[in-house]
Amino acid sequence: MSPHAPPPRGSRDGWLADAWRRVDTRFPQVDAVFDALMAEACALLPEADLPAYLEAARVLGKLGRGVEPMLVFLEEWPSAAQALGGPDALHDVMAFVMRLQKSPNGKAIAPFLQTLAPVARRLQTAGQLQHYLAIATDLMERTTGSIHGHHTTFPSPGLPPFFEQAPHLLGLLSLQGLKHWVDYGVRNHHHHPERQTDYFSLQSADARAVLQRERRGVLFADVERKLDLYLRAMWTESATLVPYSTAFHELRQPVPYYDALGLRVPDVFDATPGVSGMDRYRAVLAHMAGHRRWSRPLIADNWSPFQRMAVECFEDARIDRLITREYPGLRRVLLALHPRPVQGACDDQTTSCLRHRLAMVSRAMLDPAHGYTEPLLLQTVERLNELLADGEGSTAAVAEQALAYVARSRRPSDQFAKVWFDDTVVPYRDDNRHLWRFIEDSDDEDFFDDPEKARAQQNELQALPPRHYPEWDHHSQTYRPDWVSLYEHLHPRGNPADIDALLTKHAALAKRLKRVLDLLKPQDKVRIRYQEEGSELDLDVAIRSLIDWRGGAMPDPRINMSHRTDGRHIAVSLLLDLSESLNQPVPGGQQTVLELSQEAVALLAWAVEQLGDPFAIAGFHSNTRHDVRYLHIKGYGEAFGEDVKARMAAMQAGWSTRMGAALRHAAHTLAARPADKKLLLVLTDGQPSDVDSPDERQLIEDTRRAVRELDRQGIYTHCISLDPNADAYVGDIFGQRHTVIDRVERLPERLPGLFLALTR
Repeated sequence: MSPHAPPPRGSRDGWLADAWRRVDTRFPQVDAVFDALMAEACALLPEADLPAYLEAARVLGKLGRGVEPMLVFLEEWPSAAQALGGPDALHDVMAFVMRLQKSPNGKAIAPFLQTLAPVARRLQTAGQLQHYLAIATDLMERTTGSIHGHHTTFPSPGLPPFFEQAPHLLGLLSLQGLKHWVDYGVRNHHHHPERQTDYFSLQSADARAVLQRERRGVLFADVERKLDLYLRAMWTESATLVPYSTAFHELRQPVPYYDALGLRVPDVFDATPGVSGMDRYRAVLAHMAGHRRWSRPLIADNWSPFQRMAVECFEDARIDRLITREYPGLRRVLLALHPRPVQGACDDQTTSCLRHRLAMVSRAMLDPAHGYTEPLLLQTVERLNELLADGEGSTAAVAEQALAYVARSRRPSDQFAKVWFDDTVVPYRDDNRHLWRFIEDSDDEDFFDDPEKARAQQNELQALPPRHYPEWDHHSQTYRPDWVSLYEHLHPRGNPADIDALLTKHAALAKRLKRVLDLLKPQDKVRIRYQEEGSELDLDVAIRSLIDWRGGAMPDPRINMSHRTDGRHIAVSLLLDLSESLNQPVPGGQQTVLELSQEAVALLAWAVEQLGDPFAIAGFHSNTRHDVRYLHIKGYGEAFGEDVKARMAAMQAGWSTRMGAALRHAAHTLAARPADKKLLLVLTDGQPSDVDSPDERQLIEDTRRAVRELDRQGIYTHCISLDPNADAYVGDIFGQRHTVIDRVERLPERLPGLFLALTR
């Protein structure tokens, strides 16, 4: 944390009180998240730049455009300034905002500011940002007020969708290519507002065609035969080459990998300084061929994510050494592509620097003239060189060195959520999925495995910066990048005895569930009968066969039996809608919907504890897209004990239901669990909605899109709705995977039963 970090929320005095006065606003949305936003700003901006940052926010709040511009700027500018290397661009940004304000394009201010941070990460310098603003200015001037001959009346139809698509476009095009793409759209759709909107939101065919045309680089389709011959001649590999598209992936950028179906490579490679697109293909294929020849898979169970990351980095460095030993000419290409991390660049005590340290080791292994002076790094590189001096080494031996390095270089900040990524991504390496095999439930340490640790670090969790998630716009059929700000918290604690009382209240139901649970519990051994070959003689079948033989009939030869281990391999996450509507009383009853949900969740947690399945519980609610709260109640590694019961006892409801972001965040953790089946249960009493989304279909469509994203990740989603009118929308979101409970008072009985049916 920087030395001028603000005090905790609730004690605005001193520096933080002065900052609040400088902002000079009464927006309650800003007040709710101001402390967290200033904590992030203090971590990213020098102290001298904070007054200009606060003044710009104040100006934006006085534009008469509501809270949106101010709140978006407070969220986005610190990371944008860090990406641009300083605050110099702030003057240009504010000048452009005022230009928009004075034109009919004031509604484009929020989309411009919303995408400013991802655009800045693409451009990297203030000079590049000036060119980007010039392109946007040209688009605005050429399309504003010019529709059907009218002047200074109509805003530019293409400007807001252009800003929304800008991060994606800059990931594919140079600024020159972006200028050509914009120019084509203006020239050909100058007098057609609908066509402009379709073009600049990438919905029209010509927009995609021009985008492909302006991409520069070597196309896989043009060099496929050459690459196949290269693999066969140089590496004696005959694997199938399978291209994947890099043009329209907004949620993630895929990386090369290989599996049983072939080697996956990008469909196009742009040239980089000193390396042609063809040489980039050769480097990717050589690295994967080296893995196929020399790497052997390891058992990943009981290794932490940090340890696995270190093993992957060290193994990649070993493969690079071996392929350059085989073909020394590759060293020039790999050195040009491998980033050169600067020693000491990541010394921030609030940032995890492990990736940075590993990247320096990787660079030092490849480059004898690396120039690093850190003693531990030099000792590690020397050990790895000795390992490879007289042979090829092995994946297991390299893994030992990687684990030793992680242990010796460990810092407290390595556990932080904020990670240093600058100069750490090696673009020619694959994703290393081939290195790992998962056999048993992972014992990886996570935040909630140790309740004492969780309590000790609760304040740190409350201070975590927001996670930004995209949101699907069903009108433009595109994602709004970094649109939703989600804040993680540990749920406050209550009295765990309250949950014990609820379990006692439902003791009869628990007794019935216990009988079902005993049948579902994994059995150590299951007998498999009627085997011609097996570990034991099946006496019943053997006697029957002997009788048949004595009677002159053909005996059954399957007189043996064997055994197999029977078990469940399921990971479950329960996501609770904690919106304000849960405080309504149940019709004809004395309890609220929240109280019944609390009873049902307590019974379900008890049932899953009996089964032994990894199980997590979290709640969510939202107050506009700028403040989605995600409350951890139970972690996968926690037992259903006093701490979990205490959090469950304190469940409270409020605000709205922005479900898409909560689903994406729950999937972020669930997807990492090693399990055959991953189930995400959603318990809600109404449709997705929020106060800043007047279009009721907007959040329904975004949640539907989020469910489809989870499907692609192999996560099975099932919704349990307490809304008697849910049939009007829940099928659109979850398809057939939903259950509507019309009689809310039966929820404690129905919820555990539904879980058992879904995981049977």
